[in-house]
Amino acid sequence: MTGKGCGMDFDCDLFVIGGGSGGVRAARMAAQRGVRVMLAEAAALGGTCVNVGCIPKKLYSYAAHFADDFRDAAGFGWDLAPARFDWRRLKANRAKEIARLNGVYEGLLRDAGVELQRGWATLCDANTVQVATGDTAKRWRARHVLVAAGGTPSVPHFPGREHVLTSDQMFDLDPFPRRLVVVGGGYIACEFASIFNGLGAQVTQLYRGEQVLRGFDDDVRAFLATEVRRHGVDLRLRVDVEAVDRSADGLAVKLTNGETLAADAVLYATGRVPNVAGLGLDAAGVQLSAHGGIVVDGDYRSSSASVYAVGDVTARLQLTPVALAEAMVVVDRLFGGGERDLSYEYVPTAVFTHPNASTVGLTELQARERFGAVRIFRTDFRALKNTLSGSEERTLMKLVVDAASDRVVGLHMVGPDAGEIVQGFAVAMKAGATKAQFDATIGIHPTAAEEFVTMREPVPS
Repeated sequence: MTGKGCGMDFDCDLFVIGGGSGGVRAARMAAQRGVRVMLAEAAALGGTCVNVGCIPKKLYSYAAHFADDFRDAAGFGWDLAPARFDWRRLKANRAKEIARLNGVYEGLLRDAGVELQRGWATLCDANTVQVATGDTAKRWRARHVLVAAGGTPSVPHFPGREHVLTSDQMFDLDPFPRRLVVVGGGYIACEFASIFNGLGAQVTQLYRGEQVLRGFDDDVRAFLATEVRRHGVDLRLRVDVEAVDRSADGLAVKLTNGETLAADAVLYATGRVPNVAGLGLDAAGVQLSAHGGIVVDGDYRSSSASVYAVGDVTARLQLTPVALAEAMVVVDRLFGGGERDLSYEYVPTAVFTHPNASTVGLTELQARERFGAVRIFRTDFRALKNTLSGSEERTLMKLVVDAASDRVVGLHMVGPDAGEIVQGFAVAMKAGATKAQFDATIGIHPTAAEEFVTMREPVPS
């Protein structure tokens, strides 16, 4: 349906389940097209990203970086009094900012004309949504339903599981954990290990695999592991947790290698799963994948013709900008011209470790498998800032080039502000830039970013 208002059989044109990034974007954009939209959310608006993900994590990352800045300042002539970190003040300031953003999200929805329903939404059938708040529940009939319920942390079953924390709980810990054990090797584990290390905790990160950040380029993985260790994280690979027990000294973390670690807190960041429990998907005939995500087609339509899904609940790329883009496609398909499309190639991403890591395109291994002949350009160096600061931190940059077309198909960086730098190059790669075009581009000197346009000699294969 593309007309305004709803027919007699429907209370709305679109009912959105979930007030996170994807859900809010879809609801706003649909309402602005003149259709009637309802959105249900049981928790704070903004979803994982605003409340317990991207935004607070980046704020805490900024806070942690000041420890390095204070140390670096001496080499530039600054004498600083001993710095003192106030965990409670950081938490309070973060909470204030998140509350402001929650209000912004609500204002955006109401200004667009979205009818906000507070409570837990459940599908009763393919076109009926029930929203429960306390002891009351109300049902609405919707022409289309969009599920954008996001993801939720997953913790495996093992002895002492009840003693560990997930990423959702890390922002308001009381007291600050002086000894933190982080379990996992993905984005969340690596980021929180760097953050709490920078804030002053003694951090031990455990990962059962061969190297952290599975799926990233191998050079990035190895280089980042070296750098986070240089920053003070005790990163241990090929080891797992056997059990966690309470002890007189906090927590005793028993490892598979026979060692026991003493900790004040244990963070399990071993993955997130689609948040599908209790949504009534069976009643609506919505099929789930082996990974528990909602199965959707190219239009983000589920196995139930009137039910759509976007974002982490589909278990595709778990990135906020991807959820936003998917939401726009759905709105255009349902209430627009149907011309908007989304490609999952050349989606940039960043890991806000210390230092940052960022990438767009293919890893070297993926490129070799797809194209056969590739040329690799790689450099690592000590940044100009570190010549006076005394820091031994190094920066890695790498280009992967398809030898046949000369197109740059992979771009990778580990170093300060990597995400800020890679975002710009992602536009060039999306446009099909070649290595010759990189070479013909004048660099901005002196910057780290100029290294991407000055690498001339490929790495011997």
